[in-house]
Amino acid sequence: QVQLAESGGGFVQAGDSLRLACTASGRTLRFSSYTMGWFRQAPGKEREFVAAISVRGGITRYADSVKGRFTISRDNAKNTVYLQMNSLKSDDTAVYYCAAGFGATITTESYDYWGQGIQVTVSS
Repeated sequence: QVQLAESGGGFVQAGDSLRLACTASGRTLRFSSYTMGWFRQAPGKEREFVAAISVRGGITRYADSVKGRFTISRDNAKNTVYLQMNSLKSDDTAVYYCAAGFGATITTESYDYWGQGIQVTVSS
């Protein structure tokens, strides 16, 4: 079993930056075996993909809506994945979730574990 805990959310103004972190834990955790992803769900909308990163961090993938503004990265020594969000817009307001997929490809749509989510609110 893997537990994921997000941090770093909050309330910001449009144009500001935030960095989310997601730290994994578990008795038999092998963090470097998991593709990691970030998703978000805005009020009244379905959850959507934001970004993903391969097990060693060499390959990343982004939703078109965040390309050029968001950067996903990971530190396997710290069992943590990050989402640096710059030039935030009101449309980025959502609950952000991290997810872990064991041995998954970068294009996976199926993740094994999910965090509880963290609120990001961007005021215009």
